[in-house]
Amino acid sequence: MTHPIEQASAALLDARRHRRTVAVTAALADEAAAYAVQDQVLHGLAGAAVTHWKSGGRSVAEQTHAPLPAAGVRAAPADLRDFPFLSFRGIEAEVALRLARDVTPEEAAALTVDAARALVDAMAVTIEVCDSRWTEAREAAALAKLADLQSHGALVVGAWQPFDAGRDWSSQRCSVCIGAQDERVFTGTHTLADPVAVLPRWLQHLSRDGRTVPAGTVVTTGSWCGMLPAAAGDRVQVRFDALGEVTVQL
Repeated sequence: MTHPIEQASAALLDARRHRRTVAVTAALADEAAAYAVQDQVLHGLAGAAVTHWKSGGRSVAEQTHAPLPAAGVRAAPADLRDFPFLSFRGIEAEVALRLARDVTPEEAAALTVDAARALVDAMAVTIEVCDSRWTEAREAAALAKLADLQSHGALVVGAWQPFDAGRDWSSQRCSVCIGAQDERVFTGTHTLADPVAVLPRWLQHLSRDGRTVPAGTVVTTGSWCGMLPAAAGDRVQVRFDALGEVTVQL
């Protein structure tokens, strides 16, 4: 009998290669199994080394992580009308952070949020467009979503600017415009209050096998707007006051 990890990996690779959704396979036992599926999917895609990640959650205890295949990472402004979205287009407004230097496993293990600020050299506004390879889409089990790169579709990255370690994120204003929908405005709505708060657990995850995390690695740090629905043909604009804006055509 095929192991659930191999079943899920094969199904997700089939979905990506043939641009179709697949039904959720046997239930995965735990997060370790979901991360093993992520690893096998990336290996199967045979792409270049991953330089972009997503990390976040409603709390540090619920924080999860996923690598972002290079084929779906685009510079803003981006045109994704030909991108193979399979299930939906969910919009997340985020701030990405970039590592200034290598981080060793020993450093990651002892890292605090305050110390993590010194590891960042730049920040950028981003739009993540979420999607699912599972037929069950947003109704799939949490571990199935995690295995499917935490429902990642594509990432649009704005202009990089120097990181402001003393920024007051509690007053940060973010606006989102999707097609003909009314503008939505969010202030201080990062789930962990501070994007830097994702770094310790994220770096510990990346270095769990003893590897050093290289300088230049990028992580998106969680949505400020939840996940908002968009449709093919919509133009999406995300603006963070004093940080910049990003647009994408779907």
